[in-house]
Amino acid sequence: MKTCAKIPVTAIIGPTAVGKTELSLKVAEELNAEIISVDSRQVYRYMDVGTDKASFETRKRVIHHLIDVVDPDERFTVMDFSRLSLDAVRRIRTRGKRVILAGGTPFYYRALLEGAVQDDLPENRGVRKKLEKELLSQGARALYDRLFELDEKTAEKIHPNDTHRVVRALEIYEVSGKIPSQHYKERKSPGPSFDVLYIGLERPRDLLYERIAERVRYQFENGYIEEVQWLLDNGFSPELPAMQGFGYREIISYLSGDISYEEAVEGDIRATKAFSRRQMTWFRKFEPVMWYDTSVGDKSVMAEQICKKCLSHYFEEAAP
Repeated sequence: MKTCAKIPVTAIIGPTAVGKTELSLKVAEELNAEIISVDSRQVYRYMDVGTDKASFETRKRVIHHLIDVVDPDERFTVMDFSRLSLDAVRRIRTRGKRVILAGGTPFYYRALLEGAVQDDLPENRGVRKKLEKELLSQGARALYDRLFELDEKTAEKIHPNDTHRVVRALEIYEVSGKIPSQHYKERKSPGPSFDVLYIGLERPRDLLYERIAERVRYQFENGYIEEVQWLLDNGFSPELPAMQGFGYREIISYLSGDISYEEAVEGDIRATKAFSRRQMTWFRKFEPVMWYDTSVGDKSVMAEQICKKCLSHYFEEAAP
């Protein structure tokens, strides 16, 4: 076996509803691999339909990590993701398996594979609680606008509805007096410890939008509303960051009588389409990526080609 300082992994990236889950399963089974979910929503327990998690039956076929890690009312940070993922990588390799990363959260990929976050950024629970109160009284947009004025570079990387990251960025500034982008600029990174093969899945926008609409309507008809009602009935506040994600917030408004069923469906579809555009904006910045159009050709042939690429990437290690 050739000694390699970096850990070889395959990362299957792309926008929501493009087919990452299906492909990652095929590749994992072929390569004797386990999957680490790179999805900021699938870490939450009890939020299954809305986050489109792999079924329990699927997870029996291929072991998945970083799914159902915390309750919806628990704080989960990108550093938590990095720490747990690194531990998962170690355990997977100890068992003689290969590692596949699959999901659609670009910042999680950067944190794990490029060391794009620090674990020593300033924090203060009191400051955070103050900002969370301001969030409730002033609204998400007001806090986002404040961050944009302070640190445009950081704000451009955060969606205005991602209140957790907005609050965290403002917390860093208020505690240290230094904007987050300056902290990141000054950090000394040891460099990535992974040798990454990026497999990118894409689809023409109109076809992707059709799939998004089909999936949202299927979710609404197959337990999504009941899932959100269960969460509310069990005391999970609609103000929680986990409950403010697209889809969940629309259903909460529907259950509150503020909007109609069809308005909730259409609102989720619009938000999911917008999310897919943001994902691709970021994934286009990843490099190098081998892109595959999932709307053309034979899916089995494409999966076979990708498996061969992955095997050539792992050739330095002895077969498990």
